[in-house]
Parts: sequence; structure tokens; C-alpha cells
Amino acid sequence: MKPDEDAVAREALESLISADMRELAAESEQIGQRFAGSNHVRQTDFRALLHIMVAETAGTPIGPSELRQRMGLSGAAITYLVDRLIQSGHVRREAHASDRRKVALRYSELGLDTARAFFTPLQGHTQRALAEFSDADLQTTHRVLAAVISAMRQFDSDLEK
Repeated sequence: MKPDEDAVAREALESLISADMRELAAESEQIGQRFAGSNHVRQTDFRALLHIMVAETAGTPIGPSELRQRMGLSGAAITYLVDRLIQSGHVRREAHASDRRKVALRYSELGLDTARAFFTPLQGHTQRALAEFSDADLQTTHRVLAAVISAMRQFDSDLEK
């Protein structure tokens, strides 16, 4: 390929990845709505649970103030939402590991059990869908997704300015 053709082909691949990410976001939104409906929580509650799970998986539990910021809610609204999640048994408060003045939001056993019951079938579908790919392919995909997530976080940071 000529340099111009290479650039066009590269741009087309990047556009496909962007389209795939939008489709992934839309499918995730649909599944989130189904989770919320089947577990008698609001869509906003599901979004909060997702943020809490992402933070917990990353090993950096989220507190109410960061959750408020991520969700774009008022202080009063986040307090009401967190209280609702605690009362429903999905989430618990605990002292932050490094700063006892802060609170971390963590999944409760009930919350984890509820999430597992709902999402375990998706894990099975995902494993079957990925079975044809080599470990090297999956490692490359992981690096690509990590790069796209990093770009999205940078864009979000730029929007805050």
C-alpha cells in the first residue's frame, strides 16, 4: 500500500473501532436497563452500582463525593441515592483504607450475589464468543480497549476545563 492508502485504511479501522465502542455502550445501556427492571432499582441506581464496581475492580473504592462528580448529581441527590442503595442491601459504607475521615462505597454480599446471578450468563456468552481468539489476540484487544478508555478519560477531563 502507498502511504496515502495506508492512512485511509488506518482511519477506516479507527472509525470501525469508534463505531464498535458506541455499539458496546448502547448494548451495555440496554442490559443495564434490564438489570434495573429485574432487580427493582432505578436506572440511576444501576449507573451508580456500575461506577462502584468499576472502582472496586480497579482496587480504588469510590466515595460518595467522587460518585456524585461522576454522575453529575447534587449533594442531596447522591446522599439519597447512596442511602437507597444501602437500604436495598446492594452497597455498604466503610471507612476509607488510607483516610479514616473518608467513606468508601463497597458492594455488599447481597449486591455481589445479585450481580453474579444476573451477569453470570453474560460471562458464559462472552467466553463462547472469545473462544476462537488466541491469548495473544485477547492481550492485544485488552491493550486496545485500555488505550480507548484512556482516551475517553482524557476527553472527559478536557470537558471539565
